[in-house]
Amino acid sequence: MKKKILIIEDQAPMRRNIALLLEIAGYQVFVAENGRVGVDAARAHHPDLILCDVMMPELDGYGVARALRAETAFAATPFIFLTAKGDRSDIRAGMNAGADDYLTKPVPREELMAAIDCRLRRAEAIEQRIQEAASSAGFHPDFSSSVPLQSAFGLTPREAEVLLWVAQGKSNSEIATILGNSEPTVKQHLGVVFQKIGVESRNAATLRALEVLGAPRNQDTSQTSS
Repeated sequence: MKKKILIIEDQAPMRRNIALLLEIAGYQVFVAENGRVGVDAARAHHPDLILCDVMMPELDGYGVARALRAETAFAATPFIFLTAKGDRSDIRAGMNAGADDYLTKPVPREELMAAIDCRLRRAEAIEQRIQEAASSAGFHPDFSSSVPLQSAFGLTPREAEVLLWVAQGKSNSEIATILGNSEPTVKQHLGVVFQKIGVESRNAATLRALEVLGAPRNQDTSQTSS
């Protein structure tokens, strides 16, 4: 089955060119001419990946990302910004809004296709880990808050945030951008997290996090009352 990609871009020539490129590459493509139409299109078609411009009428890309990330159905959908705004502050704002990647226009064909392939493969790997965890323990992770990780493992708020993003498949550099830290600082936090939860690898930490994030929210209360 073809992977579905939604392109949200207000410039018609750019929209057509990217759509043609992706169709030739074998993807099923949907397009939207502004942010509000894009949100509706995402809900209608449930794409496997979203490419979105930032500066658009009706609703900008940041608004699109926040609106979709607030819905469970799109919490883990790969989301890539395509924009002419390439300052570090812009990239950080995009990551904070929920983007997985941030490509500056004009984007070379090879870079665009590589980013799409990477994000789709990572999403598949994460989904597989989630399904394995769910099938063995009967739960589905809730990525809306890092507080359960903080409580379960005795982590600081920042350590719990780092682990939450790791569990969603973010790289150290991406987490650094999201949290406004340096990559070495993120690595340091992650090393402490490994020690506190008793694991030695990123995958093992992810699975431990998924176990906690998939547990019913009232589990602690019921255990306490018993």
